[in-house]
Amino acid sequence: MTAPAASPNRLALLALGVVFGDIGTSPLYAFRESFIGHRPLPVDELHVLGVLSLIVWALILVVTVKYVLVTMRADNRGEGGSFALLALIRRVAPSSRALPLVAGAALVATALFYGDAVITPAISILSAVEGVQLADERLGALVLPVTLGIALVLFAAQHHGSGAMGRWFGPVMLAWFVTIGLLGAVNIAARPGVLAAISPTYALDLVRNDPLRAFLTLGTVVLTITGAEALYADMGHFGRRPISRAWTVLVLPALLLCYAGQAALVLENPAAMAQAFYLLAPSWALWPLLALATAATVIASQAAITGAFSITAQAVQLGYLPRLRILHTSADERGQLYAPGVNALLCLAVIAVCVAFPSSTQLAGAFGFAVTATMVLTTALIGFVVFRVWRWNLLWALPVYAVLLVFDTLLFAAAATKILDGAWLPIGIALALIILFSTWARGRALMAAALARDALPIETFRRSTAGVPRVRGLAVYLTRDGAGVPRALLHGLKHFQALHERTLLLTVETALLPHVPPAERLRFEELAPGLGRAVVTFGFMDPPRIPPVLAGLPDAWRTEPLLTSYILGRQILVPAPRPAMARWRETLFAAMLRLAGSATEYYDLPPGRVVELGAQVSL
Repeated sequence: MTAPAASPNRLALLALGVVFGDIGTSPLYAFRESFIGHRPLPVDELHVLGVLSLIVWALILVVTVKYVLVTMRADNRGEGGSFALLALIRRVAPSSRALPLVAGAALVATALFYGDAVITPAISILSAVEGVQLADERLGALVLPVTLGIALVLFAAQHHGSGAMGRWFGPVMLAWFVTIGLLGAVNIAARPGVLAAISPTYALDLVRNDPLRAFLTLGTVVLTITGAEALYADMGHFGRRPISRAWTVLVLPALLLCYAGQAALVLENPAAMAQAFYLLAPSWALWPLLALATAATVIASQAAITGAFSITAQAVQLGYLPRLRILHTSADERGQLYAPGVNALLCLAVIAVCVAFPSSTQLAGAFGFAVTATMVLTTALIGFVVFRVWRWNLLWALPVYAVLLVFDTLLFAAAATKILDGAWLPIGIALALIILFSTWARGRALMAAALARDALPIETFRRSTAGVPRVRGLAVYLTRDGAGVPRALLHGLKHFQALHERTLLLTVETALLPHVPPAERLRFEELAPGLGRAVVTFGFMDPPRIPPVLAGLPDAWRTEPLLTSYILGRQILVPAPRPAMARWRETLFAAMLRLAGSATEYYDLPPGRVVELGAQVSL
């Protein structure tokens, strides 16, 4: 999102506003949920310090060790995230027998991310607005309407892009982390003994004295590490070192102080548990803290929404979703995307979730499952990289990996006990998206095979069109098949009885890399006089704009724009007597095919120079 020349300190500041919004606003609700949630613990020293110790070690093991020290090293040319990790593994181990399992794990992790993208804005904004009840309990009736209003404004503003507001995100989050750290430190001063909970013995004491409830409370402890995956997913925007520096220097200390301060507060005054975060501050500071918390939660929500746009663009490029309308809201900054369809669906989903779960406590049950499931899958993928790609020394790598996997698995198992409390929501969202991902990928593969099977060989076409009349200009035929002649060209020839002076068969491919340098995107081959083939390769995070790439054609093939025509084939799916997919999936694929966005807009083709020719295909 920033210029490459930005200093590491500036990148670290900007990362505060994008990467750490979700995990940074967790203190609003995460600590108290172990004591007021669906399975409340007693507010006594054993349980309070035990939960605090679990939180400390969750932040150290999951975020610091797993993400900062290990996972963020598994970058794909600087980019992170589930799709980037999948592309990395497919590139470095293309023949591995575990590849289908790896791909499945990455798709499930990506599908679960969309569940997070729905829940994060809802729970973040709700938890911030609920603080108004401290000023006057009668204001509780306004929590839901105000939350819905903020959410609607947030989604309505997405088409402007986050660039204009983004410059303020870092300073606001800097103020937020400094504030929560200071509030925590002030309360710790009244009871400094809580700092002893950094020792894991307090967590072990809780497990030994109250094993069942200790296990169940892991399902709420996980709320303190929601958003940890953003450290890896947003690595391409800021780089590993600025994100790591921001975490270790500011974010982690501020979170530890804030959670310890809440523990000190409730040990002194157990009645403060319901609003443990806001009661860290003196009464005169309530409204300023409310304003700052609301701003921080809007930033956390913005990060989740922007992440959904980015993941959607990657899914389209890698062939897991049909073409969607995706706009680049900044000509200067990479990653500034806006997907209108995704934005509308997210907005409706967030509103529905807020209405169905009108308090952060009710929604907390839905949140942990998606987070822990994603973390277990990420750990599994990283295990493949550690042992099969990096081949780290088993003597020390295996014990470290085992600890991380066991801890993640325990968090997941505890969160799974909350399925009836709301965890069914992200499961349902993930299942729906997995069906869409797999159906589109399978349908595209079958369609490509059907088109390749019926394609006319180049040599046959060349011989049979030797005497066909030619007209001025360049005709660019987009085709998935890199070997034969596309149907659109044959249909055009049948109807018009002529060919252009130059006919270019163009195939667009997506590399298993986030970015391909512009000078390396075009490969051209002249098959015969006036007949050529070109392959254009984009990275899975590159905007797929074709016209600028074709400027790299040989001089003899360059044609002025008004004499260049782009001919696209639009496939119309017809039922097959014996379909290769289940009938319901074939119907779903046909619907997705009809709803696919315009290739003209997706490839940035000049609308006045595009011709579409339809063709029926059966699978």
